Amino acid sequence: MTNALLDYANQQSGSDLPPFDQISPAQAEPAIRQILQENRAAIDALTAEPGNMDWESLIRPLEELDDRLHRAFSPVGHLNAVTNTAEWRAAYNACLPLISEYSSDLGQHAALHACYLAVSQRDDFELLEPAQRKVITNALRDFHLSGIDLPPEQQARYKTIQQRLSELSTRFEENLLDATDAWTKHFNSAESLAGLPATALAMAEQKAASKDDYKDRGGWLIGLDFPSYHAVMTYAQDRSLREELYTAFCTRASDQGPHAGQWDNREVMEEILALRHEAAQLLGFNNYAERSLATKMARQTDEVVNFLRDLAQRSKPKAQSELDELRAFARELDGLDDLQAWDTGYYAEKLRQQRYAISDEELRPYFPAPQAIQGLFEVASRLFGVNFEPVEEIATWHKDVTAYAVLDAGGESIGYFYLDPYAREAKRSGAWMDDCLGRRLRMNGQQLPIAFLTCNFNPPVGRKPALLTHDELVTLFHEFGHGLHHLLTRVDCADVAGINGVAWDAVELPSQFLENWCWEKSALDQFAHHHETGEAMPDDLYQRLNNTRHFHAALMMVRQIELSLFDFLLHRDYNPSDGARIEETLSQVRAEVSVITPPAFNRFANSFGHIFAGGYAAGYYSYKWAEVLSADAFSAFEEEGVFNAETGARFRDCILSQGGSAEAMELFTRFRGREPSIEPLLRHSGLLHAA
Repeated sequence: MTNALLDYANQQSGSDLPPFDQISPAQAEPAIRQILQENRAAIDALTAEPGNMDWESLIRPLEELDDRLHRAFSPVGHLNAVTNTAEWRAAYNACLPLISEYSSDLGQHAALHACYLAVSQRDDFELLEPAQRKVITNALRDFHLSGIDLPPEQQARYKTIQQRLSELSTRFEENLLDATDAWTKHFNSAESLAGLPATALAMAEQKAASKDDYKDRGGWLIGLDFPSYHAVMTYAQDRSLREELYTAFCTRASDQGPHAGQWDNREVMEEILALRHEAAQLLGFNNYAERSLATKMARQTDEVVNFLRDLAQRSKPKAQSELDELRAFARELDGLDDLQAWDTGYYAEKLRQQRYAISDEELRPYFPAPQAIQGLFEVASRLFGVNFEPVEEIATWHKDVTAYAVLDAGGESIGYFYLDPYAREAKRSGAWMDDCLGRRLRMNGQQLPIAFLTCNFNPPVGRKPALLTHDELVTLFHEFGHGLHHLLTRVDCADVAGINGVAWDAVELPSQFLENWCWEKSALDQFAHHHETGEAMPDDLYQRLNNTRHFHAALMMVRQIELSLFDFLLHRDYNPSDGARIEETLSQVRAEVSVITPPAFNRFANSFGHIFAGGYAAGYYSYKWAEVLSADAFSAFEEEGVFNAETGARFRDCILSQGGSAEAMELFTRFRGREPSIEPLLRHSGLLHAA
């Protein structure tokens, strides 16, 4: 029997786009097992005599082996996230421990470590390209962080911990997905959803029609997917409905709420934190926060905590003022004296509409998804001199997915990406970019980068196109910023090309940077046209939109600081004798930096996938850290012109094309001519003169 995953992994010529129409869950584990077995044998043979190793004899063949494995496993991981059927979940879970064990074994492979060390000690090491030297120094750092220096018994324990952490992260994500999909509410009358805009009602009606249990009954169906949740929390006039939905959403995978205890992540979180702490101490760190910073721009834990607390001090007084104003508004509008967590989104939207005479629904017609995507491409083209072209007749995993080629100024392909824009059942929530393949110089020529761009926007309803909110437009630009970082790299060393090797607290720089063009009239004029009339967004509507940019900026700032500080202190202050202290730590942080206290039943941490199932453990602060960089980078365009071609070329050359080939601070300084300043972030957030 043929195995499409194995064939794709072994492919040496032809298209590098995966054959998604031929890949099945049954192929995953056999392909991964065979590749791992062959890779192990090849590495043992390669490292048998480390003495005369150099770049060509060691790194080049290792890149080939790594790439072969990545080609096979990347589609498996991606399909598990976007088509999370029982079959794909089982296939992914069968492969994950195999990959984890292999990764741990390589990190503790003494002969392989000796080979890297030998290359670093060669007389001609300094003659290598900077990116090549960075690959070697990063690898030696990562060997240490994998336990290469530990005695055998501790090495074995470290390996066991890493494998278990991999399993626990997957279980956390599965619990959250199951809890999210389990809750729905059906309505026979649209009056029960009074206040919801027509787009949200149409989506709820379409959702009911798509379900076997309701398609004959009709009606409207809402769930805990973010488009449904956001619509109800922002617009539903029925306060009890908002409370019901809020309760279900913020108690997912916990001991509270409508499915209390059914998919509770509490024990998973406790074990994850305990194992991270133990692993960090095995490596000689005091805690996991210190271990996290070993691969980041920030140097000390105090530097991170002080950065966050300084931002909180600047933001909290204004955030309190914003909340007081919202409470007064709710009291004046509806006589509401006890503003609760399920009320803030609703009254914030009412206040925004009153103050700026604008709503998401007034803006949606100007952001039909196909038009917004083309506008995004036009912005990137003007800034960075690249173009985008659909790739026809390419296999994908869903009818809504489109593949694109990235073309340089001469029309030559320099990369590819898939765009999967809409929410659907059995698709992981949120928005993200991931790499399908990375750029590298193969033995038989250049390999181009390929990216996955995934969002969860409202899907089209009937014959109307999907209409995005402005927030969703920002999300689209954000994820595409990550994509450009991966796709516009000019580095040929796989380990530091694109997003690879980039310090985690700098990886959000390109994504947050690109968001700024969602607020620029010269950018919006290119694509923000009414989907029915073709009319460009009127000047007065744009001005009203722009006026909202600082609306509740301080409340949003302290919310992000709350999450960042909670994550960091949770990992820095962990004490095995006290246990995880998750709710206690969150309460402590809220008392310090927040102005809104959620109800006692709130179990937000149980769904905090960024830190328990993603790559942001003791690193969620990276969003704020990188926002300093992105705001300062954009200020160069404010000074020189938001579509200034020379500035765009400089950003591409200094940041996007360099990947992880140099330290993030060095690259930023090359672009800006100095180290970053916090002032542009404070100015963009309306906080420059805050206390």
